[in-house]
Amino acid sequence: QVQLVESGGGLVQPGGSMRLSCAASISIFSISAMGWYRQAPGKQRELVATMSSAGLRNYADSVKDRFTIYRDIAKKAVYLQMNSLKPEDAAVYYCNARLMKNGGSRFDDYWGQGTQVTVSS
Repeated sequence: QVQLVESGGGLVQPGGSMRLSCAASISIFSISAMGWYRQAPGKQRELVATMSSAGLRNYADSVKDRFTIYRDIAKKAVYLQMNSLKPEDAAVYYCNARLMKNGGSRFDDYWGQGTQVTVSS
């Protein structure tokens, strides 16, 4: 079982920056991958950024070169630094932890409670 607690959301102006935090209840090294997803009204949840336990990163094309995912092993936390925010970035952002099970035959996903990011003038 993994618990994820998110923080850092709120209101920001277009072009501004914001950092989201996700604190995990277990070591980051025990989690195959962590990431951030978002869901805007009327849209499906979409991948924003992921980071494997080995430190490899992947980003959605829409946020590449603007967002950065990084981690603090000692704090058991993963962060999403968001720069040059656009109105289309507004959404509820969810932290995700993926744990490999049964020798790699399947994954279990765990989710944070979600944090609202509003981008408006």
